[in-house]
Amino acid sequence: MSGFGTLINMAAIVLGGFVGLFFGRYLSEIMQKSLLAVTGVCVLLIGILGLVSEMITVTDGKLTSANPLMLILCLVIGTAVGEWFGLEARIERFGVWLKARSGSEKDPGFLNAFVSSSLVVCVGAMAIVGAVEDGLSGNIAMLEAKSVLDAIIIMIMAASLGRGCLFSAIPVGLLQGSVTALAVWLKPFMTQAVLSAISAVGSVMIFCVGLNLVFALKIRVANTLPSLVLTVLWAALRISF
Repeated sequence: MSGFGTLINMAAIVLGGFVGLFFGRYLSEIMQKSLLAVTGVCVLLIGILGLVSEMITVTDGKLTSANPLMLILCLVIGTAVGEWFGLEARIERFGVWLKARSGSEKDPGFLNAFVSSSLVVCVGAMAIVGAVEDGLSGNIAMLEAKSVLDAIIIMIMAASLGRGCLFSAIPVGLLQGSVTALAVWLKPFMTQAVLSAISAVGSVMIFCVGLNLVFALKIRVANTLPSLVLTVLWAALRISF
């Protein structure tokens, strides 16, 4: 059944979130802050490793960077577009609605937990490729692997950030469900070049989420989301010309 992989992924996020909330209730404030810092460092490392794996190559014993111009232009232009449309503000408004609907009005960290966790589990090539494979052949192996990773990440984040992390299952369902539904049309564009570009730019976005968690910065990472669309266009144009 198409979409089953995404359902598993959503269930894993909710389960991981509930486990994190259960243990989080028994943690002191100092322990929660320590977990938040460690989670941020882990997110930073995930971003760095993802970027290095796609952008750094070894040629004749020397390290060379692949296509840094793509990374810079797509992120800069994409962020400008996202800021223009106020994407993060729109996502936060959705988070405010969820906060009210879920009875979380007294949770001051709900929005930060929802937005931060949603970006971590939504951005990345695994979400796109796994959803396409699910739609075309029913192969959910990649989404199963992603589900395990997401459950662990959300468990740790929920223990320190709170119940807002559980609701990251909603954007995962919307994103991956849409990709699965459009899999037949999207497959021709999912070349290795496109996937590498998505992974590289997505890794920078994940790194920025880590910076927010560790250093309490306010990088509006959601406003960089149009960068992912630009990476697809960039890779498609390079293949065409």
